[in-house]
Amino acid sequence: MPRTAIVALAGLALAIASAATAQAPRSERVQFARGTSSKTIVGQIRGDATVEYVVGAKAGQTLNVTLKSSNGANYFNIWAPGATPGSDAALATSDLSDNRVSRRLPASGDYRVQVYLMRSAARRNELANYTLTIGVTGAAATAALGADAKVAGTQYNATAEVGCAIGAGAPLGRCKAGVMRFAGGEATVEITLPSGGKRHIYFAGGRATSSDAMSGAFEATKDGDLNRIAIGATERYEFPDAFVVGG
Repeated sequence: MPRTAIVALAGLALAIASAATAQAPRSERVQFARGTSSKTIVGQIRGDATVEYVVGAKAGQTLNVTLKSSNGANYFNIWAPGATPGSDAALATSDLSDNRVSRRLPASGDYRVQVYLMRSAARRNELANYTLTIGVTGAAATAALGADAKVAGTQYNATAEVGCAIGAGAPLGRCKAGVMRFAGGEATVEITLPSGGKRHIYFAGGRATSSDAMSGAFEATKDGDLNRIAIGATERYEFPDAFVVGG
């Protein structure tokens, strides 16, 4: 076989191997030492390699993640239980938050913290030496009395279509939503956006307090029993108290 053909085949094999690596990130389970609620991990990635750190947590707890790296193009995403990268929206990303994220968790299960290099740095096969600290704090929310029943095949206590508008000045449409209710009037409303992503809105004492949006002011008002929520200038949602707390 001509030398040029051998070189070409070798290059093709390397490209296939690289693609396989990019499609199959390395995964590590995070376990906290007895008596602690966080762990610091020292790691390294190069090019398009990624690492997923899997940590189990309960709804109502807070996940705290901080990344320090030798490479300014090194970031992380947080994926909720059952989320599919590329199809679902990440629960949080660190590229707009100085590599620090603190999120109250909407559901119980395994969360994945995916460490990666931005595409431009990955294409240059750059190296990143990083220190990642993952912690889970707070008590798990307990299920509300009388609201333990779940919609079959889901983690929700109720599902509905709620008013939603995505885009400045966009008319109010309808989005599918589910609610997870907890004791003390706490609840998490999960809304499926037209893009297929998710928006989580958190309630305490029966009132909307915050969301998982990375930017934009959060504003919640009441019109009778109707919750009107605005996030920045581009997102609006409307749904009744009965959907949040039942009854």
